[in-house]
Amino acid sequence: MEVYSATGRRKESVARVRLVPGSGKMVVNNREVLDYFKRETLKMIIEQPFTVTETKGKFDLHANIHGGGLTGQAGALLLGISRALLKWNEELRPELKAAGFLTRDSREVERKKYGQPKARKNFQFSKR
Repeated sequence: MEVYSATGRRKESVARVRLVPGSGKMVVNNREVLDYFKRETLKMIIEQPFTVTETKGKFDLHANIHGGGLTGQAGALLLGISRALLKWNEELRPELKAAGFLTRDSREVERKKYGQPKARKNFQFSKR
């Protein structure tokens, strides 16, 4: 039995993904995907690589995710799934690349600066 594993990252989240040929069962942190990601948009994000490559229902997904929030975790899982699909079949690269699923979103939260309430916001300026 072949196992295709990959890692995906987004913001502070890290997703370790294992794809096993199977019936399409998806388990994230020992829970069903539908239980773990409550929002419809997050479920759509996760299913996108399978939809684009027309491999929906061909693989069982087992993923461990830690760090960050749900949106970052969904983004990390998307990248991990895409990379694992590439290990299964390198010919899927053009489709995944065109959809932008192979690019690591490198945006991180900017740190808060001293003398300011947030990273870029300033306190109200008074001339007098």
